[in-house]
Amino acid sequence: MGINQLDSMPVVRTLEQFDRQSGNRLERLVFNNRVAFIVLCALVTLALAWCGATRLKLNASFEKMMPQSQPYIQNYLANKGALRGLGNAVRVVVENPNGDIFDPQYLEALKRVNDELFLTPGVDRAWMKSMWTPTVRWNEVTEEGFQGGPVMPDSYDGSARSVEQLKINIARSGIVGSLVANDFKSTMIFVPLLDKDPATGKLIDYSSFSAALDKQMQAAEHGPFKVKLHTVGFAKLIGELLAGMIKVVMYFGAAAAIATLVIYGYTRCVRSTALVVACSIVAVVWQLGLVAALGFELDPFSILVPFLVFAIGVSHGAQKMNGIMQDVGRGTHLLVAARYTFRRLFLAGLTALLADAVGFAVLMVIDIPVIKDLAMTASLGVAVLIFTNLLLLPVLLSYVGVSKAAARRCLREEAHVTEHGVWHLLERFTERNWAIGAIAVAVVLAVGGFIVSTGLKIGDLDPGAPELRAESRYNRDNAYITGHYSLSSDQFAVMVKTPKEGCLKYETLVEADRLAWTLQQIPGVQTTVSLVDAVRQVTAGSSEGSPKWLTISRNQDVLNYGAQQASTNNPDLFNADCSLMPVIAYLADHKAETLERVTAAADAFAQAHSGGERQFMLAAGSAGIEAATNIVVREANHKMLLYVYAAVIVLCFITFRSWRAVLVAVLPLVLTSILCEALMVMLGMGVKVATLPVIALGVGIGVDYALYLLSVQLTQQRQGDTLHEAYRHALQFTGKVVALVGVTLAAGVVCWAWSPIKFQADMGILLTFMFALNMVGALVLVPALSHFLLKKV
Repeated sequence: MGINQLDSMPVVRTLEQFDRQSGNRLERLVFNNRVAFIVLCALVTLALAWCGATRLKLNASFEKMMPQSQPYIQNYLANKGALRGLGNAVRVVVENPNGDIFDPQYLEALKRVNDELFLTPGVDRAWMKSMWTPTVRWNEVTEEGFQGGPVMPDSYDGSARSVEQLKINIARSGIVGSLVANDFKSTMIFVPLLDKDPATGKLIDYSSFSAALDKQMQAAEHGPFKVKLHTVGFAKLIGELLAGMIKVVMYFGAAAAIATLVIYGYTRCVRSTALVVACSIVAVVWQLGLVAALGFELDPFSILVPFLVFAIGVSHGAQKMNGIMQDVGRGTHLLVAARYTFRRLFLAGLTALLADAVGFAVLMVIDIPVIKDLAMTASLGVAVLIFTNLLLLPVLLSYVGVSKAAARRCLREEAHVTEHGVWHLLERFTERNWAIGAIAVAVVLAVGGFIVSTGLKIGDLDPGAPELRAESRYNRDNAYITGHYSLSSDQFAVMVKTPKEGCLKYETLVEADRLAWTLQQIPGVQTTVSLVDAVRQVTAGSSEGSPKWLTISRNQDVLNYGAQQASTNNPDLFNADCSLMPVIAYLADHKAETLERVTAAADAFAQAHSGGERQFMLAAGSAGIEAATNIVVREANHKMLLYVYAAVIVLCFITFRSWRAVLVAVLPLVLTSILCEALMVMLGMGVKVATLPVIALGVGIGVDYALYLLSVQLTQQRQGDTLHEAYRHALQFTGKVVALVGVTLAAGVVCWAWSPIKFQADMGILLTFMFALNMVGALVLVPALSHFLLKKV
């Protein structure tokens, strides 16, 4: 049976034969006012392009990475003013590559770096620590009592005598392993940051701050006395990510070029290919303009959204272009062909875009602002595709059209598409034996994938910053610091909350000491630090350094004196009124297993020992915040999938009005979701903020294939065709374009795999896998499942 016989829409060769008032109200509104609609879209494009060019910013925020309503994070945010050393900070290690830290020239270079950091906008100067800050002090017990002073001698002048005094002070201060490297080859500058620049009142611009750090690093490394700087911390990490974002933007051009070649290779028509790509770029312009107009910023996560919007736009545009080419090839007038294609595919396209939007919008349930921003910007992008690719593109094609040669070629190829090669094989999956075989293979893959996916972990699986590649400057710096210092930058802090002056009470200090001992028994904990340690040392020092007094005294005056002395050297051990003190555990790494063990032990202790005047509250420090984030990610992982599948099922049911058709559309997506989790296990990826959105996006976007195939198949079946004939027509009309869409979507994101930002590379690999597998799954499993569920409709 020929394609003309299968198509219920008549061939209309002249406009006089066509009723302009036919079609639904939206079709008449758009196509009967084409010029006005195009002018309106052009004006909107210009306005949003100007808005995006002048107001769009690239930045990131420390607090936006936190799950705001998670109890641990709420505890931290409520007390962060008293926890300056446990929040947003960078650690700058200044290394002497040709000697040790006692070289006078090195000390002078260290002083210059220290002073420049001190004056950098956004630095919380009162809490900054280094050998050159007066807050870093030494203490000793003498016959006359305690003596102390700053580690850097007041009389330091670079002479051998003052350097020798510095050596003695360092030995007495106990900072070796924390601020001074174990091998005395480098020292650390601890730089806490404010949330806002006090001069401007605006949030810190991490790109500018990181650039300032880089400038200082270059000046120090190429100065009169060459030192080497190693920098870690959230601000530096974000700076690296923002720098990588600029490179990622370059991949947009590569993705557009690949998509253009793929579309042109299918159509062999320059003007229609250019129009499809242009409308998709217009969608990206609209999206970025709206993001800027609504006051949002692009961050390392949401920078990927324009790629997705472009790829989705091209895929839907290819469907519209294919329909018009077929009608034009039959001899239908160009305007009528555009309206025919609009009638056939608008509902399926709208449902597909709504499913895409749901895949993004469902991420809003995750209480992490950076993911909510990603969901919002992506939903805006998908919303504008309704105007640019479902409405504007058919209208423009009704003017520009396609070349007659391309249209004839398209019709000729579509008419014979199922007579040979892979398309003939796909048609056979409507037969019983082939359908059973396909479903059996799918079941085996699903079971095997599920078994592998049970090994999926929550959180980071690698040391360092998993957002960056192992060979990145940041991770090399982190490895250096971890290898040369006893205390890592992975801090997990439990806050002990009491009434005023309550942290000095004997009972509170004993409980805090028990907590510290409990944490020290956990594998992965290097050591713990708290007020208890300082008070114990001062108590022993007050008794001629006798080891038997290295304990917690029951005498309140002794405890008060110990805390007073401790506050001189370590003001961050408790707050001003002594109502809050942290017990800090330094972890060997922030891997998922380490954080789970420490969190479980700390939480069990807090529940057993909180009460009355003491509350043990989790958690602060970089590792504490990451542990809280992992908890939210674990809870959101399956809940998010449940929501996205529920929404896709509802949309499919509205479209098909058949629960059997819904199963046919959704089951291939389930298989892909299972196999994607298995792939994550095999590639050593954990579920975290970066990878959490991927499966939801794959489901929301992946359902497009089944929607287009089933829309045509069910229409033909309801007109009386057999399943075999209906699926053949679906392959003829939209099958090759479904494959084209899969290739185009994959091409739009595969470029991410070369990103210097590892989580973007991971997302690119996973999305490419899901887009390709969803396409194959739809082409194979839709006919196979239809054999059992949709043989009769």
